[in-house]
Amino acid sequence: MFAVAAGLALAATNAPGSCSGSGSNSASAPIEQPGPSQPVVQTNSAAFPGATGYGAASRGGRDGRIMWVTTTADNTSGSLRECLEARGARVCIFRTGGIFRFVGRPPVIHDPYLTIAGESAPAPGVTLAHSGGSEARTPLVVKGTHDVVVRHIRVRNDIEGEHRQSEDSFTIEDSDNVILDHVSGSWARDELVNGYGDNDRITISNSIFAEGIPRHDKCALLASDPTGAQRLSFIGNLCAHNGDRNPDVNFPPMSCVEIINNTFYNAQSAFAEIWSSFGGSPVSLVGNSFIAGPNTGHNAIGIMQHELNATGEAQIYEWDNAFDGRFVHIGPEVAAVRVAEPPCPLTVNPLSPADAYRRVLASSGALPRDAVDERIVTEVRNRSGSIVQAPGSIPARFLAGSTEPAYPDIDRDGMDDGWEEANGIDRYEPDAWEDADRDGIANLEEFLAYRHTQLMNAAR
Repeated sequence: MFAVAAGLALAATNAPGSCSGSGSNSASAPIEQPGPSQPVVQTNSAAFPGATGYGAASRGGRDGRIMWVTTTADNTSGSLRECLEARGARVCIFRTGGIFRFVGRPPVIHDPYLTIAGESAPAPGVTLAHSGGSEARTPLVVKGTHDVVVRHIRVRNDIEGEHRQSEDSFTIEDSDNVILDHVSGSWARDELVNGYGDNDRITISNSIFAEGIPRHDKCALLASDPTGAQRLSFIGNLCAHNGDRNPDVNFPPMSCVEIINNTFYNAQSAFAEIWSSFGGSPVSLVGNSFIAGPNTGHNAIGIMQHELNATGEAQIYEWDNAFDGRFVHIGPEVAAVRVAEPPCPLTVNPLSPADAYRRVLASSGALPRDAVDERIVTEVRNRSGSIVQAPGSIPARFLAGSTEPAYPDIDRDGMDDGWEEANGIDRYEPDAWEDADRDGIANLEEFLAYRHTQLMNAAR
């Protein structure tokens, strides 16, 4: 056992069946087979410093236009919609924060090479929502495109629409080379984050997905209706207060799926669900924490393998996961499909479950955190809270819009004039895509990394 925050403890497993811990484990007898070896690690990072996973090389809006988002209003010049629906490579730079509530049907990101730089926004940051009614749909959809990077954006589905099955918080559909990093989603009536169709090279990292609305309170449906193999990374996230699909894994053979260093809290019936209805999911589950909460039943399962409608056999690599609470930690059906090596090399060097848990609670989600994410994280620490029955309210701070002025940017190149001067860059010359220090990273990308570091330091 290893100690974690607030004097609580988790039990880690590094061999099949070794699931004893702080609560009673209802799993069957230990599985007699060799334990998995240490993970193999590969790296590929280019989207921004610290990008991880299969989507790490996404270009985003590199070398494209700098588009200022100057208003929280929709369907007008300077709106977020204008940037999302624009053609060509582009970076959305926020000159205001607050609630960006889409009027009518929310926009869909179709055109490739886009960066949504929520880290550029003045406090309190960026919150997306729809307006309810017949046109209410998922507020952030990436569909039929490629090379999209989204950071420090939160989606709060605070108003119910008329199309439950089209009301995720985030959807990635038929897209390639996409990163969702440091995002937050809550109160979706379908999945909080949903992968649909034929995606590939997807990273979902360092994010908070909490409080889906019953009866479809789901954290993450990572794939649905795929026809070909996919590569997806789900790394460093928090799923809290969702009945099941924490996450749901259902991929074709030859896919590469990794579930690494996440914290899953207060599932009601199921945490990680592995399906084989598309031929058999290959998946690595490494260094995660599965934690019971007030809604977690004794018959809930931490890692389960569904045999219903199976058309092939899954491959489940399970290593160094931690379990806390009285539930079935690993379902007995997992033994038959457990493998001793990752189906694909891991893209990151995993942390221990304890270190990952601390990191997730310290800095996951869109930053600066709003009161919703602060409450969720506190409930995880205290083993409190519950699955909600209706959407909550967006914190009052956002209703007034930005509480801080935007940084000065006289040449409209997306960078703070003071930062440019401090780094030997001409604040009067729009030089976002030049490389002043010749380190191989463009000026704007270095500035956005600086903004991200500021937010991370403030969170800690």
